[in-house]
Amino acid sequence: MSDQLAIRLRGVVKRYGPITAVNGLDLDVPEGTCVGLLGPNGAGKSTTMRLLTAQAIADEGELEVLGFRLPEESKAARAQCGVTPQLDNLDTMLTVEQNLLVFSHLYRIGRADRRAAIERALEMANLVDRRDSRVDKLSGGMRRRLLIARALVHRPRLVLLDEPTVGLDPQVRQELWALIDLLRAEGTTILMSTHYIEEAERLADRPVALVAREEAVENLAARLGQLGQRRLGG
Repeated sequence: MSDQLAIRLRGVVKRYGPITAVNGLDLDVPEGTCVGLLGPNGAGKSTTMRLLTAQAIADEGELEVLGFRLPEESKAARAQCGVTPQLDNLDTMLTVEQNLLVFSHLYRIGRADRRAAIERALEMANLVDRRDSRVDKLSGGMRRRLLIARALVHRPRLVLLDEPTVGLDPQVRQELWALIDLLRAEGTTILMSTHYIEEAERLADRPVALVAREEAVENLAARLGQLGQRRLGG
């Protein structure tokens, strides 16, 4: 585990009109760790993810991703990040392999390395035998695995997973957990948002509970008796 920080947030605030979605968030994610961002709907998880990819701009505070300051150096940071969005935005008219090929071009993977990068992503997501399947023919679990594979095609230093297992059945969640375990074993830094306490405990080196917009509690174990072993929020 490195002493370097992949993510550093200090006093981050994001407002949407009268609503404060993120209020004074401090967050450290050391390189080579998996940190789970846990909380109900409205706690600021997805907003935090958007801030880290510069899809939203903070009203206050300091943000650094992989040593780059946001939003000024967001393009350089994004080039070394892989992002799995909460909402499925795959191109349903393309095959599995074609989706990965498009992103290999977007991430400017060289022609000589492109085939190996796609094969590695397919293997990690256990989608080798579905490479020629069109996305609209895939199950929900396969589509989630493809979203993660797409985020990995350029070997990012940091992967952001925005509620990767929400709405999936327990068996498919277990399959995605195995994929995240593989990433952890390779030393990839992961920030993962989730509704599920057991998921944060199972996968994360350090869960961070966003139990309200005004509060970030790092010692999740101390909160389990209050929150209960259940999905939070609606």
